[in-house]
Amino acid sequence: MKGFFQLISSEEFLELFSRFSPLSAESIPVQNGLGRIPCGAGLTAGEQLPPFSRSTMDGFAVRARDTFGCSESEPALLEIIGEIAMGRAGTAFTLKPGQTAQIWTGGELPQKGDAVVMVEYTHMMDEQTIEIFRPVAPGENTIRAGEDFEPDAEILPQQRPLRPQDLGVLSGLGKTALSVHKQPRVGIISTGDELIPPDQPLAPGKIRDINSTTLAALVTEAGAIAKCYGIIEDNLQTMLTVCEAALHENDMLLLSGGSSVGRRDFTLQVLEGLTGSELLAHGVAIRPGKPTLLAACGNKAVFGLPGHVASAMVVFYLFVRPLLRQFSGLGPSHGLQQITGISGQQIPSTIGREEFVRVSLQPAQDDTPPLAMPIYGKSGLINPLVQADGLLVIGRDVEGLDQGVPAQILLFP
Repeated sequence: MKGFFQLISSEEFLELFSRFSPLSAESIPVQNGLGRIPCGAGLTAGEQLPPFSRSTMDGFAVRARDTFGCSESEPALLEIIGEIAMGRAGTAFTLKPGQTAQIWTGGELPQKGDAVVMVEYTHMMDEQTIEIFRPVAPGENTIRAGEDFEPDAEILPQQRPLRPQDLGVLSGLGKTALSVHKQPRVGIISTGDELIPPDQPLAPGKIRDINSTTLAALVTEAGAIAKCYGIIEDNLQTMLTVCEAALHENDMLLLSGGSSVGRRDFTLQVLEGLTGSELLAHGVAIRPGKPTLLAACGNKAVFGLPGHVASAMVVFYLFVRPLLRQFSGLGPSHGLQQITGISGQQIPSTIGREEFVRVSLQPAQDDTPPLAMPIYGKSGLINPLVQADGLLVIGRDVEGLDQGVPAQILLFP
């Protein structure tokens, strides 16, 4: 257990996630699988796809050798033995030398047929004969049986959210149900006597709650299910009661505000007072986000986030999002795109804390990295977040960045 404000590094904080396990599996219809994470090993095909060799063009199925050497001046003459209707077995036809069958896109190739001549390169001489003006190679304008997937081939890699095309492949292989990790459920609570809901008029000393809306959107963006429990007054017993109930219904609880050392900051006491809780961290060597707390209640996690939304967002991307991905079966990574940018101006920093600077990106020329311009503003301001494209990372042992040097940038999704 880490002591009160015993700062740990971001790497040490992430190592704490090893005590949390991915959520259990559930079976869902394939059509509901977008963004979900399959359980266990990579999915494999139970049959070949496509199930038969088929045409990718409207035209005539042929034996490719019967078209070799043909041209507009010397066309190949082939006998039409029939038409392969859509949805009917093409193998009812067997092509002999000099024969062809009319076929449509998606139609099954006839036996001995190994290519398709596009209709624009043919001319009907009569109902039984066509001229072909362009030769085709074996396999041209066709897809062979099993060319997408052979039986037992891996369909999708492990630990990747399912995409629309993935679901289409599964449907094509006859899979109607999926075993996926359950989506993490996240309870969100804002604390503070000064907060009011967004739909209420302002009163002296009051501000509208921004964090609940922001955090709920971040949770949804991360593929989890958010539930807001409103604003809780600065009362220890009330907070404990609400948090116990919320934690019973969710896999994770986010409390924003009340994690620093103020007289009325009860978050630490709440985390320590929850049934079966174990305080894992109170303080992390980053800026912003130093007073972050983490507790475990079995396989459930409780975060104490800073009250300022800018700081809360940084902590979410660095720590909350990776733990949600751990619960989802993806492993404890933030999953954000990382790029290299060039610092647009000198950026000061203090040794001892990893710093995350909000930046806007200006496209560069000649394929050079984009220019990262810092967006400064006090931690309680929201406008810099709206302008920012991502976070520029300054290492814990680095005393600022000079202008024009490469820097790592975490892009917002």
